[in-house]
Amino acid sequence: MRAQVGNWLIVEGLTDASSRRQGQIVEVDHPDGSPPYWVRWLDDDHRSLVFPGPDARVEAHPVHPAAPGGAP
Repeated sequence: MRAQVGNWLIVEGLTDASSRRQGQIVEVDHPDGSPPYWVRWLDDDHRSLVFPGPDARVEAHPVHPAAPGGAP
């Protein structure tokens, strides 16, 4: 997985009860774009350091902000 500042991190829910989480990557510590990433989450505007798992993907285009936790 590789990312750059401004990309979006999408973490899919692992069960039907958990929802998708979407956040913008605001800092990348490694020059090659490898994790971890500092992410500002859309649902609560909280910033956290993320080591993405297999349920995560990076997207270059903006995520629709009206649908946090739901389908874009």
